[in-house]
Amino acid sequence: MDTWCAEVTSTRLGSVTDTAATATDRFEITAPHRELLDQVLDRWSLAVLNELCDAPARFSTLRRAIPAVTQKSLTATLRRLERNGIVERVVLSTRPVAVEYRITPLGKTLRPPVDVILAWAHEHMPRIEDARRRFDDEMDGTPGIGA
Repeated sequence: MDTWCAEVTSTRLGSVTDTAATATDRFEITAPHRELLDQVLDRWSLAVLNELCDAPARFSTLRRAIPAVTQKSLTATLRRLERNGIVERVVLSTRPVAVEYRITPLGKTLRPPVDVILAWAHEHMPRIEDARRRFDDEMDGTPGIGA
């Protein structure tokens, strides 16, 4: 069973030692949790949520705001977010009928933890890039591994 330990220490780069964390300090990571995080933190979901945090938007507006996303991927992303209660699809009473997507109150609660993750990534990106470079260099220099 996977858990996320609230208290860990690192004595050196690449080494994480579990400290005296108790069962109450741990969050169980179950299949539904992994599925939700995969769906909410994927490439297009974050871009869609970023757009919808500012204001509701129609599909075409989202496509223009996220030019690299395909129509198929955007449709799938919006459906996943809607299924998880993060985004709502609102049919507007206009002629012709239009659909607008809005972030839900539940969806808005994602902003603080996502901001923390992004801040962490920004702060640690130089070390991550160094680690990637070292890994890639090792793989490139080792016959049969990574080549």
